[in-house]
Amino acid sequence: MLVDGGRQSMADFYDSLETRDPEQRECELFAALPGQLAHAQARTEYFRSLLEGVDPAQITSRESLATLPVTRKAEVAGLQKTSPPFGGLAASAFGDMARVFASPGSMFEAQSHRADYWRYARALFAAGFRRGDLVHNTLSYHFTPAGAMIEAAAHALGCAVFPAGGGQSELQVNAITHFRPSGYTGTPSFLRIIVDKARELGEDISGLNKALVSGEALPPSVRDELSDDGIAVLQCYASADLGLIAYESSAREGLIVDEGVIVELLTPGTADPVARGDVGEVVVTTLNPDYPVIRFATGDLSAHLPGESPCGRTGMRIKGWLGRADQTTKVRGMFVHPEMIAAPLKGHPQLQRARLVVSNSGHNDQMLLRCESAAVGEARESVHKSLQVAIREITKLRGEVELVEPGALPNDGKVIDDLRIYP
Repeated sequence: MLVDGGRQSMADFYDSLETRDPEQRECELFAALPGQLAHAQARTEYFRSLLEGVDPAQITSRESLATLPVTRKAEVAGLQKTSPPFGGLAASAFGDMARVFASPGSMFEAQSHRADYWRYARALFAAGFRRGDLVHNTLSYHFTPAGAMIEAAAHALGCAVFPAGGGQSELQVNAITHFRPSGYTGTPSFLRIIVDKARELGEDISGLNKALVSGEALPPSVRDELSDDGIAVLQCYASADLGLIAYESSAREGLIVDEGVIVELLTPGTADPVARGDVGEVVVTTLNPDYPVIRFATGDLSAHLPGESPCGRTGMRIKGWLGRADQTTKVRGMFVHPEMIAAPLKGHPQLQRARLVVSNSGHNDQMLLRCESAAVGEARESVHKSLQVAIREITKLRGEVELVEPGALPNDGKVIDDLRIYP
């Protein structure tokens, strides 16, 4: 493997897992999965109930994993409210935990004593952080685990951390000029604020040469501006529930899925995997024994990237954040959910993508279900009539149906397209 004209060595990677043969990786992940499922059934109330009757020994492939139910973030919030503190998902008791957290949206998380609990060190390493670096960490240390996620990873790498937290840009600049950290962690927008404040104050923060950002989009323009200031910025995708999901490498071609999770892309509102290359909802299964999460729907949309990264890492790649999967809307006083749009397609295997277009004429809401179908003649007419009946039965609303040719609908993961304009 060659990068920038030089031959790579294992020193270029966090560990040997990153360069495994893809088939070997898949085999090893799914060899570990049955044990994780059995552990979740034995140690957590939630998965004991949800996976009742499931034989973990039979779940050894993506196809068999796809038969298990999906758990959505909104469901977890409800479970934690009725069954505090963790809704029956935690496999560890308080005595085995190092910290507990309360994130926005009434979500509660735990951290065990396990080193690099959220597996963030891999992303830091890919962004250029090494033993002996000082990390200026601006992610929050208050209530949420964001700051702790970075700190645990930095310590695993042998880095020191300045626990900056957010806000107070002038004090941030003062600390950077005094300690001369080489790396920043936080959101890209706040890094931009710090750089601008340093320029305004006439301070030299040129020792800052790399950054790992998360928590919001990284526009190319912001990355380019920061690069002009001498800071190489890479991004990662993570959550408090799941830890690291995927991260960017120096190749900057998509995000590489972390070695400790199984990622699926599902049709929004369903438990069904999308075709390779199609946009789908990111669903994650972790191998974390302290908080085992099985088929957790993040609500984020992404798509597979084919092939392997030019950086030499061989893991599955996704395109990054492509929008939100929760496209629920209200039509004539009734909620319409993405799963309602997927349901009519179940009885028609010849149908491909579907999209509900919601519009209004004056104050009258209108629904049009557009479906890709290769059916012709009487078969096409039969499908059309069946869909008209199904959409009304499922949504309790009248809607029109239009069959279009395969490939006519955009591949963007959108299931409900609300085009209504209100005067």
